[in-house]
Amino acid sequence: MLNWQKNLWTLSIAVLLSGSSYTMVIPFLPLYLLDIGVSPASVNMWSGIIFSATFLVAGVMAPYWGRYADRTGKRRMVMRAGFSLAIVYFLGAFVRSPLELLIVRVLQGFANGFVPASMAIVTSSTPKDKMGFSMGFMQTALVSGGILGPLLGGTLSHLFGMRLSFVIAAGIIFLATLAVGYFVTEPPSAQVSKDGGILEDVKMAFQNRKLRNMLLLLFTVQMVTMTLQPLIALYVAELQGSMEGVALTAGIVYSLAGIAGAIAAPTWGKVGQTRGFMKILAAAFFGAGCFNFGQFFACNIYQFSVLQFLFGLFIVGVFPAINTIAVTGIETNFQGRIFGLMTTANQLGSMVGPLVGGFMSSWIGIKPVFLFTSTMLFLLGLRVIFSRAKK
Repeated sequence: MLNWQKNLWTLSIAVLLSGSSYTMVIPFLPLYLLDIGVSPASVNMWSGIIFSATFLVAGVMAPYWGRYADRTGKRRMVMRAGFSLAIVYFLGAFVRSPLELLIVRVLQGFANGFVPASMAIVTSSTPKDKMGFSMGFMQTALVSGGILGPLLGGTLSHLFGMRLSFVIAAGIIFLATLAVGYFVTEPPSAQVSKDGGILEDVKMAFQNRKLRNMLLLLFTVQMVTMTLQPLIALYVAELQGSMEGVALTAGIVYSLAGIAGAIAAPTWGKVGQTRGFMKILAAAFFGAGCFNFGQFFACNIYQFSVLQFLFGLFIVGVFPAINTIAVTGIETNFQGRIFGLMTTANQLGSMVGPLVGGFMSSWIGIKPVFLFTSTMLFLLGLRVIFSRAKK
């Protein structure tokens, strides 16, 4: 096995485990808030705040971690983030109030960086003609973690309560980090000067029109998808008419989109490599928008589950396309910083989304939020088409 293949397989497994540990607990935070004493009237607002806190801190820290990864080593960055996340997840099992959970989520934001550093190692060691395949493969691993996590987390929550999920999540990310330390070999790259700083990196990135557009797209699509994430467990309870067994049902529903994404992601990457990634972006946005719009009309949990699966088939195509377009033509010793800036865009979108979803659902209910998110996805598809036509 070639070195880039070994890195790809090891890091894809590590990212799968990282995604599993994340989605074991994150989708069920609204239910956890109810368990620790938050009133049903306040849970939507607390969910938005607690979801967003991590993303705000992670978004601020990401450019620093990206520059630090380029200077000291991306593999070292993966190790730092992995062991830190293991500690933070473990602490989450012992919170007794929403304020304590908020503090844990803030610490999680500081610990962030596992996935972007892993992506940077893969892009720096993969041949250019295999880049689309590798990004699609990594996206499949991340999405597959999103399948296993909710299923495992929902089952554990149903049988033993949420606290055990946090402990298991800590153990999973710890093992993934050990695997990276043992198997991954980072390719050598040019030394990054300690001169300059984050503002210079941001300025350099925004002078690149292609990269600037990808950062904006990534922020917006992440905002749209995260607008719904803290609401789906509550919406599942609304559709089935009770809170009984909602953690397990919501875990299955979450996993359907993940299963679809795992099936489709490699195909999106391969087709993008031959047909062009801008075409893939437009198709993915329009397809995701159609099935997200359909979720507004779902009358029961079965219809919603089918639409969630179809939505997952398309939305997964967005991320490998954006990642590949962004890093194409970028020097190896700047890729850590690129992924750091992309993580900032991702995390800021993840911060804004739950706040938007929390406020909108508190004001007009959960169902109309689907109209907002589907409209945004259609507009993103039009934006990509307009950019291609202008070019």
